[in-house]
Amino acid sequence: MRRPGAAVLLASVSLLTLGLAPSGPPPLPGRMTDTGGGTQLITAQATRTSSTTGTVTWWDRRDGRWVKAGSAAARFGAKGLVEGGARRQGTNTTPTGLYGLPYAFGIEAAPDGTKAPYRRVHRNSWWCQDNDSRAYNRWTEPRPADCRAAESEHLVSYATQYAHALVVGFNYERPVRGRGAGIFLHVNGRGATAGCVSVPADAMRRIVRWADPARGPHIAIGTAGGATAITRY
Repeated sequence: MRRPGAAVLLASVSLLTLGLAPSGPPPLPGRMTDTGGGTQLITAQATRTSSTTGTVTWWDRRDGRWVKAGSAAARFGAKGLVEGGARRQGTNTTPTGLYGLPYAFGIEAAPDGTKAPYRRVHRNSWWCQDNDSRAYNRWTEPRPADCRAAESEHLVSYATQYAHALVVGFNYERPVRGRGAGIFLHVNGRGATAGCVSVPADAMRRIVRWADPARGPHIAIGTAGGATAITRY
């Protein structure tokens, strides 16, 4: 008498014998509308727009398939996530969407093997967030006269968070005043972020070392469903 489940087992063996694998849902990047056109992708996914935690996963495209390279618990803005085009500065929300990763930076030296352009933080390194400044949403050294210190981040002051980081290309190419500035993927601080995405320090080092500009890496930020579903990007 054939044991229960034997038919399923035999079917699986037959598929393997033929060089086939049992069908299943494609990995997350395979369900997305756009992944940026490269062969590297970071997905930062929360359950819903009110979430302050989720998962960051980095992927490689090999032989026409997306393969997971690593994953880590993630933190988002203290006020959750919002569609990038509707975001307002100072709301402590993380912008959803698909973005480039212009360069890496850090207070510490670049991890061995880093391929991305890496900018080292110095005492006169600032990220200008002043809407009235010509340097809005840009790294500046030194801080220009039209960029108020109270409206900017003195990067060296964030020794933990900016030990290593990647610039997220949100509102970066053609900055819209009031939409937001200084959105990064960086090391965890004490809790939720002011709008960035953060991961543990070891994961951030691995991501910086992994990112390869020649492979067109992007980051997709979104939720599991709804208007900000990550699969829309």
